[in-house]
Amino acid sequence: MKPGIHPDYRPVVFQDATTGTTFLTRSTVTTSRTIDIETTDGVRTYPLVMAEVTADSHPFWTGERRIVDAAGQVEKFRRRYGQSHPASG
Repeated sequence: MKPGIHPDYRPVVFQDATTGTTFLTRSTVTTSRTIDIETTDGVRTYPLVMAEVTADSHPFWTGERRIVDAAGQVEKFRRRYGQSHPASG
């Protein structure tokens, strides 16, 4: 790799904003926030990135269903665009 052109790839802690769960990974993201995490080498300080959704809170991974108002969306569409011609049958 060419020196001086690549971003710093380092350990970073991501924290789920909803559940508060943290996980340590590596990233090039920059942030001014830090967090102290207990490791096998003792307490270490890492950059902290707040994430709105992670696997800990995402409906697909948690098994929770989001209620989708499909009927409301259809009515909204009909109000906005109207029914130009009746369905033939």
